[in-house]
Amino acid sequence: MSLFSFLGRVLFASLFILSAWQMFNEFGATGGPIAKELNPKLTIVRKNISTKLGLRIPNINVRQFTATIIFLKGVGGILFVFGSRFGSVLLLLHLAITTPLLYDFYNYRPNSLKYNLLLNDFVQNVALSGALLFFIGMKNSIPRRQVRKKTQKSKTN
Repeated sequence: MSLFSFLGRVLFASLFILSAWQMFNEFGATGGPIAKELNPKLTIVRKNISTKLGLRIPNINVRQFTATIIFLKGVGGILFVFGSRFGSVLLLLHLAITTPLLYDFYNYRPNSLKYNLLLNDFVQNVALSGALLFFIGMKNSIPRRQVRKKTQKSKTN
């Protein structure tokens, strides 16, 4: 049973680890292709939050944001392979931050092709989040090993 659990964690985490490795290799001086895609989306989010809250929000450095994504995916994936609850929280944090930014289907008309593609990826990431929440819940429901105290046998002469 533990072999299947480990194999499942490896297969699940490989999605994040391989993606982080690819992003790391493409990172470069500009932050890679993901930074180019994120830059206008982060600008829109910053402007929307600023107008809604009435606060001036500073510019977000896209290169640092991309490095944070790589860190969350890579370290979270590796820790998740070894059954770490913290690793699953890092992956969940990554999904919570990036899913609404990258897959903004709500900015397109429902009949368009882009809407369908983004909605499909958005729902897939929501499902991955559900799997991570399930893992965290299972880790919390399994009692940790309790050290059993051996009862002393009385000596009889």
